[in-house]
Amino acid sequence: MSGHIRTAIITGGNRGLGQTIVERFLANPAYNVVTCGREATPFIEQTAAAQKNGRFHFEKLDISKATDVQAFVKETRKRLGTIDVLVNNAAVVSYSVLGLQDMDAVGTMLDVNIRGTIAMTKACAREMITKKWGRIITITSIVGHVGYRGLSAYSLTKAGLDGFTRSIAREFGPKGITVNSVSPGFLHTRMTHGLTTDQQQQIVRRTPMGRLGTTADVAPVIEFLCSDEASFITGQTIIVDGGLTT
Repeated sequence: MSGHIRTAIITGGNRGLGQTIVERFLANPAYNVVTCGREATPFIEQTAAAQKNGRFHFEKLDISKATDVQAFVKETRKRLGTIDVLVNNAAVVSYSVLGLQDMDAVGTMLDVNIRGTIAMTKACAREMITKKWGRIITITSIVGHVGYRGLSAYSLTKAGLDGFTRSIAREFGPKGITVNSVSPGFLHTRMTHGLTTDQQQQIVRRTPMGRLGTTADVAPVIEFLCSDEASFITGQTIIVDGGLTT
């Protein structure tokens, strides 16, 4: 696949970690980048205006709607001819202790984080199988490994996606597709805004590196796993948390 201009689909690339992943892949001329989200943020608008060469495309999409996901992937392949990389980044979170957890919020997390990820992976894998090459990366979370007060339902979705990764790595390995998950610790993103200052400070104190992570700590790991050099790494969960879970 060397020398081939690859197409990377990055879900939820309109902000936070997804935005940094989009920027990282666009900085590499070996990739065309397609992303999606529920809204076009200023980052998306500015990037679309700057990229006049057809290397970047954004589409409004709710990944919990499987038929819309299928249409999105089909249109991407039609436009760019190939789908080589999928980064499942889109997710929603609801902070609440279980006794007060809103079940509609739980349903949304299950629909987006799990159903949406499965639908997107299924649609993209079909395209990868035809050429026997592909990279699938799913962003999970350390709360799926160690748990965290107020994030029980979110933790369930992320732990489930790590299991999903291991299973489909066995299915897709013979097809030349590697499948891994990247599990960040607590990052300086919108998703940590639900934590109080005391909670954030407690996390920092427990982290050997002495700080919260940044999206720039995580994006290079994802890019590496999508490279030719990572062709023998599959079925793994790579934790990027500054040693918090050590």
